[in-house]
Amino acid sequence: MTDLGPILLALARNAIASRLGQPARPVEASHAPELDAPGATFVTLTQHGQLRGCIGSLEAWRPLRQDVQQNALAAAFDDPRFEPLAADELDLTRVEVSLLTPAEPMTFSNEADALAQLRPNIDGVIFSVGSRRSTFLPQVWEQLPNPGLFMAHLKQKAGLPADYWSSGVQLARYTVKKWKEAQT
Repeated sequence: MTDLGPILLALARNAIASRLGQPARPVEASHAPELDAPGATFVTLTQHGQLRGCIGSLEAWRPLRQDVQQNALAAAFDDPRFEPLAADELDLTRVEVSLLTPAEPMTFSNEADALAQLRPNIDGVIFSVGSRRSTFLPQVWEQLPNPGLFMAHLKQKAGLPADYWSSGVQLARYTVKKWKEAQT
Protein backbone atom coordinates (compact mmCIF):
# COMPACT_ATOMS: atom_id res chain seq x y z
CA MET A 1 0.00 0.00 0.00
CA THR A 2 1.17 3.49 -0.84
CA ASP A 3 2.27 5.84 1.95
CA LEU A 4 -0.47 8.39 1.42
CA GLY A 5 0.84 10.99 3.89
CA PRO A 6 3.37 12.80 1.70
CA ILE A 7 1.00 12.63 -1.28
CA LEU A 8 -1.98 14.06 0.64
CA LEU A 9 0.14 16.83 2.16
CA ALA A 10 1.48 17.80 -1.28
CA LEU A 11 -2.00 17.70 -2.85
CA ALA A 12 -3.34 19.96 -0.08
CA ARG A 13 -0.48 22.46 -0.29
CA ASN A 14 -0.54 22.49 -4.10
CA ALA A 15 -4.28 23.21 -4.19
CA ILE A 16 -3.73 26.27 -1.97
CA ALA A 17 -0.61 27.38 -3.86
CA SER A 18 -2.42 27.09 -7.20
CA ARG A 19 -5.30 29.28 -5.94
CA LEU A 20 -2.72 31.85 -4.82
CA GLY A 21 -0.95 31.74 -8.20
CA GLN A 22 2.17 30.09 -6.78
CA PRO A 23 4.04 27.10 -8.25
CA ALA A 24 3.09 23.57 -7.23
CA ARG A 25 5.53 21.15 -5.62
CA PRO A 26 6.16 17.75 -7.23
CA VAL A 27 3.88 14.98 -5.99
CA GLU A 28 5.32 11.45 -5.88
CA ALA A 29 3.06 8.50 -6.73
CA SER A 30 0.08 10.76 -7.31
CA HIS A 31 -1.50 7.98 -9.35
CA ALA A 32 -1.98 5.73 -6.32
CA PRO A 33 -5.31 3.90 -6.70
CA GLU A 34 -6.29 4.86 -3.12
CA LEU A 35 -6.61 8.47 -4.30
CA ASP A 36 -9.51 7.55 -6.57
CA ALA A 37 -11.47 5.71 -3.85
CA PRO A 38 -13.84 7.67 -1.61
CA GLY A 39 -12.15 9.20 1.42
CA ALA A 40 -12.95 11.64 4.21
CA THR A 41 -10.30 14.12 5.31
CA PHE A 42 -9.82 17.19 7.44
CA VAL A 43 -7.18 19.73 6.49
CA THR A 44 -5.80 21.80 9.36
CA LEU A 45 -3.63 24.86 8.79
CA THR A 46 -1.45 26.32 11.53
CA GLN A 47 0.94 29.25 11.80
CA HIS A 48 3.45 29.35 14.65
CA GLY A 49 1.48 26.55 16.34
CA GLN A 50 -1.82 28.47 16.21
CA LEU A 51 -4.88 27.36 14.26
CA ARG A 52 -5.29 29.21 10.94
CA GLY A 53 -8.05 27.12 9.37
CA CYS A 54 -9.62 23.68 9.61
CA ILE A 55 -12.29 22.23 7.33
CA GLY A 56 -13.16 18.66 6.51
CA SER A 57 -15.54 15.88 5.62
CA LEU A 58 -17.04 13.47 8.12
CA GLU A 59 -18.12 10.98 5.47
CA ALA A 60 -16.33 9.61 2.42
CA TRP A 61 -18.48 10.80 -0.49
CA ARG A 62 -15.96 11.84 -3.15
CA PRO A 63 -12.54 10.60 -4.33
CA LEU A 64 -9.84 11.04 -1.69
CA ARG A 65 -7.75 13.23 -4.03
CA GLN A 66 -10.65 15.63 -4.57
CA ASP A 67 -11.66 15.59 -0.89
CA VAL A 68 -8.23 16.65 0.36
CA GLN A 69 -7.86 19.33 -2.33
CA GLN A 70 -11.32 20.82 -1.70
CA ASN A 71 -10.88 20.74 2.08
CA ALA A 72 -7.47 22.42 1.77
CA LEU A 73 -9.03 25.22 -0.26
CA ALA A 74 -11.90 25.55 2.20
CA ALA A 75 -9.52 25.62 5.20
CA ALA A 76 -7.40 28.31 3.54
CA PHE A 77 -10.13 30.51 2.10
CA ASP A 78 -13.56 29.64 3.55
CA ASP A 79 -13.14 28.94 7.27
CA PRO A 80 -15.50 31.56 8.76
CA ARG A 81 -13.26 32.01 11.81
CA PHE A 82 -10.44 33.50 9.73
CA GLU A 83 -9.73 35.88 6.87
CA PRO A 84 -8.80 34.11 3.61
CA LEU A 85 -5.16 33.08 3.47
CA ALA A 86 -2.94 35.65 1.71
CA ALA A 87 -0.11 34.68 -0.65
CA ASP A 88 2.56 35.97 1.75
CA GLU A 89 1.25 33.66 4.49
CA LEU A 90 1.67 30.38 2.60
CA ASP A 91 5.33 29.89 3.54
CA LEU A 92 4.45 30.44 7.22
CA THR A 93 1.61 27.93 7.07
CA ARG A 94 1.96 24.30 8.09
CA VAL A 95 -0.46 21.78 6.60
CA GLU A 96 -1.83 18.75 8.44
CA VAL A 97 -4.09 16.15 6.83
CA SER A 98 -6.25 13.74 8.82
CA LEU A 99 -7.75 10.72 7.06
CA LEU A 100 -10.88 9.58 8.91
CA THR A 101 -12.23 6.09 9.43
CA PRO A 102 -16.00 5.69 9.05
CA ALA A 103 -17.83 7.00 12.13
CA GLU A 104 -19.35 4.39 14.46
CA PRO A 105 -22.46 5.31 16.49
CA MET A 106 -22.02 5.01 20.24
CA THR A 107 -24.56 3.43 22.58
CA PHE A 108 -24.83 4.91 26.08
CA SER A 109 -27.41 5.32 28.85
CA ASN A 110 -26.48 8.84 29.99
CA GLU A 111 -23.72 11.43 29.73
CA ALA A 112 -21.55 9.76 32.40
CA ASP A 113 -21.74 6.48 30.48
CA ALA A 114 -20.83 8.26 27.23
CA LEU A 115 -17.87 10.03 28.86
CA ALA A 116 -16.62 6.75 30.33
CA GLN A 117 -16.53 5.20 26.84
CA LEU A 118 -14.46 7.97 25.22
CA ARG A 119 -10.83 7.14 24.47
CA PRO A 120 -8.69 10.29 24.90
CA ASN A 121 -6.13 10.84 22.13
CA ILE A 122 -7.78 8.10 20.03
CA ASP A 123 -11.39 9.09 19.37
CA GLY A 124 -12.67 11.87 17.20
CA VAL A 125 -16.23 12.56 18.30
CA ILE A 126 -19.34 13.74 16.44
CA PHE A 127 -21.99 15.27 18.70
CA SER A 128 -25.50 15.78 17.35
CA VAL A 129 -28.89 16.64 18.70
CA GLY A 130 -31.74 17.89 16.53
CA SER A 131 -30.24 20.07 13.80
CA ARG A 132 -27.08 20.86 15.79
CA ARG A 133 -23.86 19.01 15.08
CA SER A 134 -20.18 19.42 15.88
CA THR A 135 -17.01 17.38 15.84
CA PHE A 136 -13.54 17.38 17.31
CA LEU A 137 -10.68 15.49 15.74
CA PRO A 138 -8.66 13.24 18.08
CA GLN A 139 -5.94 15.93 18.05
CA VAL A 140 -8.21 18.20 20.16
CA TRP A 141 -7.55 15.93 23.14
CA GLU A 142 -4.10 17.59 23.29
CA GLN A 143 -5.81 20.84 24.37
CA LEU A 144 -8.76 19.26 26.20
CA PRO A 145 -7.48 16.03 27.83
CA ASN A 146 -10.38 15.67 30.26
CA PRO A 147 -13.43 13.88 28.74
CA GLY A 148 -15.89 16.16 30.58
CA LEU A 149 -14.15 19.29 29.31
CA PHE A 150 -13.83 17.80 25.82
CA MET A 151 -17.59 17.13 25.73
CA ALA A 152 -18.45 20.56 27.19
CA HIS A 153 -16.50 22.29 24.41
CA LEU A 154 -18.03 20.01 21.80
CA LYS A 155 -21.51 21.06 22.96
CA GLN A 156 -20.50 24.73 22.86
CA LYS A 157 -19.16 24.27 19.34
CA ALA A 158 -22.65 22.98 18.43
CA GLY A 159 -24.12 26.20 19.89
CA LEU A 160 -25.37 24.65 23.11
CA PRO A 161 -24.57 25.33 26.78
CA ALA A 162 -21.60 23.38 28.18
CA ASP A 163 -23.89 21.55 30.63
CA TYR A 164 -26.55 20.63 28.04
CA TRP A 165 -27.76 17.03 27.87
CA SER A 166 -30.91 15.34 26.62
CA SER A 167 -32.08 11.88 25.64
CA GLY A 168 -31.87 13.02 22.01
CA VAL A 169 -28.07 13.39 22.06
CA GLN A 170 -26.31 11.15 19.56
CA LEU A 171 -22.58 10.48 19.55
CA ALA A 172 -20.37 8.74 17.04
CA ARG A 173 -16.65 8.19 17.08
CA TYR A 174 -13.93 7.76 14.50
CA THR A 175 -10.16 7.54 14.41
CA VAL A 176 -7.68 9.19 12.06
CA LYS A 177 -4.35 8.68 10.42
CA LYS A 178 -2.66 12.07 10.35
CA TRP A 179 0.31 13.61 8.67
CA LYS A 180 1.84 17.02 9.33
CA GLU A 181 4.40 18.95 7.37
CA ALA A 182 7.78 19.28 9.06
CA GLN A 183 8.64 22.61 10.64
CA THR A 184 10.40 24.90 8.21
